[in-house]
Amino acid sequence: MSTTQIDRLRGLLEPLVTERGLDLEELTVTPAGKRRVLRIVVDSDEGVQLDACAELSRAASAALDEDDPMGSAPYVLEVTSPGADRPLTEPRHYRRAVGRLIIARLHEGGDLTARIEAVDEGGLDLEVPGVKGRKPTKRRVEFAEIARARVEIEFNRPAARENDKADVKDDNEMDGEE
Repeated sequence: MSTTQIDRLRGLLEPLVTERGLDLEELTVTPAGKRRVLRIVVDSDEGVQLDACAELSRAASAALDEDDPMGSAPYVLEVTSPGADRPLTEPRHYRRAVGRLIIARLHEGGDLTARIEAVDEGGLDLEVPGVKGRKPTKRRVEFAEIARARVEIEFNRPAARENDKADVKDDNEMDGEE
């Protein structure tokens, strides 16, 4: 699809996305057999609920039917949130990942695995895990130093473990135990 068609789609769909308090992260059209797939990827600081995707899908479908920027060829409309493995490319992506472990490839070379503690307009405050029994260290990394980054999937995040302990304690207190 040409850039002008993508621009036209963006102009049509972005207002629908922003009026729902979402960010338009990606807009793609890809061939899929005799059809095309128009994928709208949205996100927000609070995450994206299934109901919000369904509502946006209905509104986008109506707008696309009325304006017809896709032409007469059949297409499938998908409205989704970004996957867990999407690259972190904007400051808002890092802000949404506070508390998460990331892997960042630095322009100076090498990879850095660290947990995001805070994000500001210039960069990240990180906690780098200790190795071989050492304590974690703090590190500041500016956005300009990062070539690329992504969230590292953790099946047992520290915050999740602490919340689980709190839930067990709350359950015991309800039973009269301590």
